Amino acid sequence: MIFGLKEAVVESIQSVFASFPQIEKAVLYGSRAKENYRNGSDIDLTLFGNDLNLSVINKIELKIDDLLLPYTFDISIFHQISNPDLIEHINQAGKIFYEKSLNGAE
Repeated sequence: MIFGLKEAVVESIQSVFASFPQIEKAVLYGSRAKENYRNGSDIDLTLFGNDLNLSVINKIELKIDDLLLPYTFDISIFHQISNPDLIEHINQAGKIFYEKSLNGAE
């Protein structure tokens, strides 16, 4: 288990990210990154990439929804986050969940 998620779940989410060339990196934050999650904790992910926009996020969310996973997702675009406390939390506690070069999606 990684971040309280089965490896198959992580791989299926990463495969969705790999299908979007706009995603350079995804960082997990929140309770799963801090390892104080509970059953049913949501999955907080922020995405990095210069070409990411709301339209792309909507498509990503639809593909993740199609996986029929028993989790709720909070997906954001890092460069659009304006809350300084959240930015600091992501920078300090965030864990790399997906990276284009590491996952072979170049």
